[in-house]
Amino acid sequence: MKLATWNVNSLSVRLPQVLDWLQTNPVEVLAMQELKMTDDKFPKDAFEALGYHAQWFGQKTYNGVALLSRSPTTDIVKNIPGFDDDMARVIAGTVEGIRVVGAYFPNGQEPGSDKFEYKMEWLKGMRQWIKAELELHPKLVLMGDYNITFDDLDVWDPVGLQDTIHCTEEERYHLRALVALGLHDSHRLFQQPSKSYSWWDYRGGGFARNRGLRIDHILVSNALKPVVQACVIDKLPRKNERPSDHAPVVVTLGSL
Repeated sequence: MKLATWNVNSLSVRLPQVLDWLQTNPVEVLAMQELKMTDDKFPKDAFEALGYHAQWFGQKTYNGVALLSRSPTTDIVKNIPGFDDDMARVIAGTVEGIRVVGAYFPNGQEPGSDKFEYKMEWLKGMRQWIKAELELHPKLVLMGDYNITFDDLDVWDPVGLQDTIHCTEEERYHLRALVALGLHDSHRLFQQPSKSYSWWDYRGGGFARNRGLRIDHILVSNALKPVVQACVIDKLPRKNERPSDHAPVVVTLGSL
């Protein structure tokens, strides 16, 4: 069973690329972020034609998340229960006995800003909810664009970018706290090439020079860790004409 996450950075622009990728990589589940479209604009028919069920949670201009799955998705939740938020950032559902949470974590803009404080509060709300979800659903995958790096290995210039957004100790504390609930970074379960990133700035030839960050993560629960067989970052779509600035991340699970 393969599950993937991809910040598509506007589904209206990138839909042909997503469809092409799914035809080449027929994953069982795809979590998408930054749809940047309202619910009525979601291309449900295009995904159904490829054999996918779709659940989505859109928003005009910004944010927006979706789950595509080969099997029906049940027990759908949109956004963090109990956390007052008018941004479309989270969608969760159960697929073949696995609780899948797809999330677009706040960017935060810069340390000390109002948006950074919102990010800190959002991260607290996410952690409290995921703790409860793990008690209900031991087989859980939390994946998406986290907008946080784990450590210097996830940063092309750890000295120059120290304490900047995505790389602050405050953000990393919250990411470690999520892991401490009983989750595991599937990427780090395997030997990976050095300088493995999932996002590259459009400016300054970031992708060509591999000046990137690893901010797209797939965390798996204790119950699923033993069956994780691989985790890869597919950089090929980043070479497309008019690509998303993010690459898909794919985890492969065996049977329990």
